[in-house]
Amino acid sequence: MESLAKRRLVIVTGRSHPALAADVAEKLGVDLTEANLREFADGEIHCRFDESIRGAHVFIVQTHGSPVNDSLMEQLIMIDAAKRASAKSITAVIPNYGYARQDRKTAGREPITAKLVADMLQTAGATRVLSVDFHSGQIQGFFNIPVDHLVAAPVLEDYLKANANPRELVVVAPDAGRVKVAERYAQHLGCDLALVHKTRPHGVANVAVARHIVGDVDGRHCVLIDDMIDTAGTIVAACDLLKAQGANEIWVMATHAVFSPPAVDRLFNAPISRVIVTDTLPLGPEKRFEKLEILSIAPIIANAISAIFDDASVSDIFGGENLL
Repeated sequence: MESLAKRRLVIVTGRSHPALAADVAEKLGVDLTEANLREFADGEIHCRFDESIRGAHVFIVQTHGSPVNDSLMEQLIMIDAAKRASAKSITAVIPNYGYARQDRKTAGREPITAKLVADMLQTAGATRVLSVDFHSGQIQGFFNIPVDHLVAAPVLEDYLKANANPRELVVVAPDAGRVKVAERYAQHLGCDLALVHKTRPHGVANVAVARHIVGDVDGRHCVLIDDMIDTAGTIVAACDLLKAQGANEIWVMATHAVFSPPAVDRLFNAPISRVIVTDTLPLGPEKRFEKLEILSIAPIIANAISAIFDDASVSDIFGGENLL
């Protein structure tokens, strides 16, 4: 039987967000293992670990950031390398899960690419997946291996408790799909809840129309909470509607800051006082602006990795409230 003293924890990072992996490794008190990633002249990716990982519990940290296909393929190659190097277990740590929005068919002849990604990760050799704030809970069901779903709520709630008055707050769900999550925030903070009713034109990507607000936002401090900001069209439309309904101050919070153009311009010019995001995705200088504040997700990921390595409960970190 394997003794805890003989177990070995190995953290490996891809090239999509090495700063986050370094923060996680530092909090765990381990050094990053070098994957020696390089590319051939035609763009093929090659990987070779610096040290033996035979019998080790390997955690491969790679957020699926832009370009998503490169990030995903790089992680698959690292997983395959770890499997062929006889790692005892291989956990794919994916702070931002790529293709998460393609989790179902919305029209005929469409793929379910989130399921395809799950199949590829398992085929490559992942024995467990750890991710933060899935776009929808059903993605967990796409896997036949354990999936640990982390939530950024503790980080975002701590920020609100330190920087806002709960008696003045209204937590706003940007659409019906986020009502359950927004309601949990409202319960933890002891504040009111509102909902933006929106529709999406059929067959058009990255377009949403905010129709009306359900709830009292007049003269209130509104906090819109979403899992992802991509082009920011949805969130800015909701903010415009909140302002028209008399909202006094508007903050926007999200776990994944994709910030595809023209997101930065939209957010900067919108009636928003603060945009608070986590660092599940790298944010270069071109994606930073005056209203932006970035919170670290590394402590939550490090705690989850530690729990998995120690065969402890990940759900206990969140009081059992890490389900969508």
